[in-house]
Amino acid sequence: MLPGFPRTVVSTVCLSMVSCSALAATDKTALSTTNDSNNIAEVIVVTGTLHQSELLSLTGNIDRISSDDIASVNAVHPSDILNRATGVHIQTNNGMETLPSLRSPVLSGPGAAGAFLFLEDGVATRAAGFANNNALSELNLAQAREIEIIRGPASAIYGSNAVHGVVNALTKAPKNGGDVTLIAGPNDRYQLQGTIGSESDNHGVSASIQAVDDGGYRDNSDFRSLKLGLRHDYVNGDDHFKTVIAGFVLDQDTAGFVSSGDNGNECYSSIYSDETLYKDTNTMQKNCDSDAYREWSSIRVATSWQRELSADSSFTITPYFRLNQMEFSQHYLPSKAIEENSHYSVGMINNYHWQIGHDLAVVMGIDLEWTEGELTQTQQQPDSYSFGKARQQGLHYDYNVDASIIAPYIQTDWQLTEQLQLTGSVRFDATQYRYNNLIADGTTKADGSSCVNSNNEPIDCLFKRPSDNNDSFNNTSTKLGFNYRLNNKIAFFGSWSQGFRAPQTTDMYRLQNQQLVGEIEAEQLDSLELGLRGISNSLTYELVMYGMNKDNFFFRDDDGLNVTDGETSHKGLELSLNYDLTEQFSVAVNYSYGQHEYEFDRASSGVIKGNKVDTAPEQMANVRFAWQPTDSSKLELEWLHMGEYYLDPANEHDYAGHDLLQLRGSLALNHNTRIFARIENLTDEKYASRADFAFGTYRFFGGQTRTLHLGASISF
Repeated sequence: MLPGFPRTVVSTVCLSMVSCSALAATDKTALSTTNDSNNIAEVIVVTGTLHQSELLSLTGNIDRISSDDIASVNAVHPSDILNRATGVHIQTNNGMETLPSLRSPVLSGPGAAGAFLFLEDGVATRAAGFANNNALSELNLAQAREIEIIRGPASAIYGSNAVHGVVNALTKAPKNGGDVTLIAGPNDRYQLQGTIGSESDNHGVSASIQAVDDGGYRDNSDFRSLKLGLRHDYVNGDDHFKTVIAGFVLDQDTAGFVSSGDNGNECYSSIYSDETLYKDTNTMQKNCDSDAYREWSSIRVATSWQRELSADSSFTITPYFRLNQMEFSQHYLPSKAIEENSHYSVGMINNYHWQIGHDLAVVMGIDLEWTEGELTQTQQQPDSYSFGKARQQGLHYDYNVDASIIAPYIQTDWQLTEQLQLTGSVRFDATQYRYNNLIADGTTKADGSSCVNSNNEPIDCLFKRPSDNNDSFNNTSTKLGFNYRLNNKIAFFGSWSQGFRAPQTTDMYRLQNQQLVGEIEAEQLDSLELGLRGISNSLTYELVMYGMNKDNFFFRDDDGLNVTDGETSHKGLELSLNYDLTEQFSVAVNYSYGQHEYEFDRASSGVIKGNKVDTAPEQMANVRFAWQPTDSSKLELEWLHMGEYYLDPANEHDYAGHDLLQLRGSLALNHNTRIFARIENLTDEKYASRADFAFGTYRFFGGQTRTLHLGASISF
């Protein structure tokens, strides 16, 4: 059914499931009971059906990063913690900038925004049409209760942007007391985080803070990050209320790529060949974009009201508000323009759960959202002309967009027999953009005058601005799944599902001169997966194979030109396993094998059908060995493997991959005090945290050398 797979055992551990009802007031996720007759731990999770279910009854994949793992890692960058999950790789660029991969290539450029959905307690951090490649940075992953990850499409429940995956950070419920953690590391890095809370019979309130001051591995690349969180829970009879407020501020001096094309200046080293320039540590520590920066702030407020109508029915209503503001230098493009964007949203997520008899459950609901956003892009450099493109000084774009989404959905779970469960869901999303251009239409300068070429002849500017317009996109997404219980420890499952990505506002209204207005369509992805899941007291595992096809793939080729109608295929195998060897020793294995290929030809973009998608390693692995000699001490060795990958659509340039070791240890001095240490890049590997080929040159972000972090945590 899924041809082309190697004969490799694959799997992925699955301990809980993301759900829209994570926005609900109560913390019902990851409950566990014990099956006394078989002495097997039985994990109960909240699934995409929006009600509690056994882990073994899930019809799709899931990965869960536990509170113990989160406390052990004390993440600053999203990659610190998320790269422990199966099929996930978060590339770190500079500062807090990242590029994500979930059962996909590492997507970059304009098409990357909106391929993934990032949530906190089920509420998206950004509006669907206003995504950003770095959006994971807004989540306070270091202080989350759990992090849940769905790989592959989940649009039948979550709607637009849930194409290649979903990441949901779940907040901690309030409790009496608190904690404070201080971490010190190289490059003048200091991290302070803490929580404080109080609870009574009906109320609970908590506050959290994470502050990071990092001097930067590279020259003039320091950043300061602040994350604040407030949560209030209230229970009154059958009514449960939860309010979450999250704030984020980033002030970053950015260091961009070091390029092999920088021959003759301080950022280039002739000791190594162009393709291995990342091995020159001194060169990789230089900052070739001393004027680059990123300033970013956001706030989200969400209140969920859950009411139990009867023993068989309940509803949840979650109104929310979000505000995002960002200004940064596009240091990765020749124009190095300054982009300023912002948007604010109000929305409401509504669902109703009805248990119709013992064998049938229905969840239905409707999501509503209204957003107002704006963007300007300004080039400070003088007019330039190169490679047939004219980039003008001054405004490239200046527009605002009002957006609205109405999305009803329904999902059913049917227990057909004692062993077989069927699941089906369907969702319809109506998205509308109302666009207003504030400068001259077309391919001129902002005032309507022409750009010029090297002979001072009038030509079109590179940047194209559509005239004012209203655009609508209607998308239907479906999921069908089954789960067959082989016994009380093992289940076989499978699903067919669809994902979609309505064009982002930057896709629609920040065009290039070779593009036609109105030609962009919603990305569509169809997915089929089959899996085997097992759970016992000492062993949990999940084996998954998948195949996916995507149409209308939006990406930027290695000449910097937008391609809006690409086709790609994705197939792979995934393994996740957690095994307690003894009471003191345990091992965790996360392995993924994937083939990501172009399914169309376009010579001008270097694309040939059958070529590998760039920045798409076939193999990735994360293996962890943990030793807990006493109740108060723990040691963990982590191995991260990144396989070889191509850097361009033509598959003419590649990166060899790398292997990294991390060592972590902790010691509890008493009931309230813990000290810990971690060594990153234990073998001092010379590697690239990101490798790229564009505009005729290799470009790298050099990986961090061996570093030691020390910390202490006090609870009260």
